Amino acid sequence: MDYAHFDTSAGERKSPAAQFNVPALSPALAALRKSAFSRLIPTADDETLCFLLAQVSALRPSSILELGTATGISGIAMLQAAPSAVLDTVERDERFYAEAVSNFGAAGLSHRVNAHLGDAAEFIAENRAAYDLIFMDCAKVQYVKYLPRLVELLNVGGVLIADDVLLFGYVSGETPVPPKRAALVRHMREFLDALRADGRLVTSVLNIGDGVSFSVKKNN
Repeated sequence: MDYAHFDTSAGERKSPAAQFNVPALSPALAALRKSAFSRLIPTADDETLCFLLAQVSALRPSSILELGTATGISGIAMLQAAPSAVLDTVERDERFYAEAVSNFGAAGLSHRVNAHLGDAAEFIAENRAAYDLIFMDCAKVQYVKYLPRLVELLNVGGVLIADDVLLFGYVSGETPVPPKRAALVRHMREFLDALRADGRLVTSVLNIGDGVSFSVKKNN
């Protein structure tokens, strides 16, 4: 499966602060993460995970939506950082989904997780829940398509975090764009433009890991 990148253990795109950003994880979760890296499974790098967990700890969400479960590592980390939260998480790959369900169970979190196997677009279109935090780390080309519905699902004061928005520096212009990534880069720039143009959101794009966008839904 082509996720536009694979092993993130070395950090796809490190900022100067990367040396200080090492997530404090339980031994069990650290072992799961190491296994994922070794098998080239898409997993948030150190900088991104540190930022995500800091935001979860500050926001203390009761409801979280994650698009892109992979094997459940970021979901487990968020639930451990927010002990009262319930997680809806969506994954399209059957192998990843099955492993994630097993990992949630082993972590004692199954009762706080609603894991969904299928297409994220279908899930968010049919969903009527409301979320304090949405973490988007799925097919990058779909980000701009999902955005309008995700803002609707976000509670006022809620946070939308999207990972990999700078794509190895292609989107920011730091690195020449390979021809096969041109369409993906165009879609990601459209997504970032849409975030900035959305009057319901206050957004900052951060030089963290492979780029993270952070948006808060305003009370209009």
